[in-house]
Amino acid sequence: MKELPALIEELENLNYKNLFQSDLLLTWEKSETEIEAIIKTAGILKEMRLKNISSRIFDSGLAVSIFRDKSTRTRFSFMGAANLLGLAVQDLDETKTQVAHGETVRETANMISFLTEVIGIRDDIFLGEGHSYMESVSKAVREGYRDGVLPQIPVLVNLQSDIDHPTQSLADLAHLINYFGGIENLKGKKIAMTWAYSPSYGKPLSVPQGIIGLMTRFGMNVSLAYPEGYHLIPEIETLAEENSRKTGGTFQVTNSMEEAFNGADAVYPKSWAPYEVMEERTALLKEKDTKGLEELERKALENNKRFMDWECTEELMKKTNNALYMHCLPADISGVSCEHGEVEASVFDRYRKETYMEAGYKPYVIAAFMLLSKVKNPAALLKKLTEGAKKRFIG
Repeated sequence: MKELPALIEELENLNYKNLFQSDLLLTWEKSETEIEAIIKTAGILKEMRLKNISSRIFDSGLAVSIFRDKSTRTRFSFMGAANLLGLAVQDLDETKTQVAHGETVRETANMISFLTEVIGIRDDIFLGEGHSYMESVSKAVREGYRDGVLPQIPVLVNLQSDIDHPTQSLADLAHLINYFGGIENLKGKKIAMTWAYSPSYGKPLSVPQGIIGLMTRFGMNVSLAYPEGYHLIPEIETLAEENSRKTGGTFQVTNSMEEAFNGADAVYPKSWAPYEVMEERTALLKEKDTKGLEELERKALENNKRFMDWECTEELMKKTNNALYMHCLPADISGVSCEHGEVEASVFDRYRKETYMEAGYKPYVIAAFMLLSKVKNPAALLKKLTEGAKKRFIG
């Protein structure tokens, strides 16, 4: 790790001014330079904490989290990021608010935002709905600011939608940059984003979509593998192909896990549900059709079983270029968390430390975006904080 003054100088030389008062909904809405600024700032904040330097830029204020799906890593990463910058976290449980009685998104968004600086939302259950909901919240609070109801613009952070999981893919990118020794070293490296068997059926598409949408931006050779019928949102696959043409990398879609693994420098075996299944599931969830959901799950699990050989094994890993194993966690580990799953226990155990470190970038990535979106001159502020070197922990 470079010294803090050098890291801050590198940040100062990047053009990221459009991040100020912006939302983080989709990584492909941000420029490569802006993404690099987020990663660079995350590294600075991490180094500050290691050097016991406080990074609190807020004396008061809220970070509100709205989780419409289960979460461990992202939930605690958001809480940790907010606290790192000095914000208190309040989780909005919609069942305990007037949302349960029909309060509109527009009204709720403003009512929770009088002292709120950041809103983090996970809404990945309904295909075609999560991203739209986040846009509605953003529109409502910006309207509130424009009308003088809110004294500040609460920026939004997508903590996983039906389309993208930007805080995860940015953490993955930070991990790859650190592992391969620099962002410039990603060009030409092959990453295999592959479907893998799981004994569950409703996992969102946003993680693989986030990976192919981001890693193709940096000249990587991205191989997307899935069994027939398990394709992603078609527009995202097209986006990845367009990205690769612009950056000199490649984007390949294959129905062979082995082909994707061949010569790979990094592998990301992860289960997701077929696009058509997620569409049908969304309709059934909206209708609260319990019997229909049970039948869909039965059929989807039976279909998954046709591809139980899609597993990250020691034999497959031998076909790679001594690849880094990656996963957003929790992984379905054969013989450990399930009878048969995404990855052999020996493979996961060998890379357990690396996957934990991969997850460890997420709070810093979230904090980095918070800082860049709330501060007009982040480099100057970080320089001031590091020169003052107020201790984070006195002990």
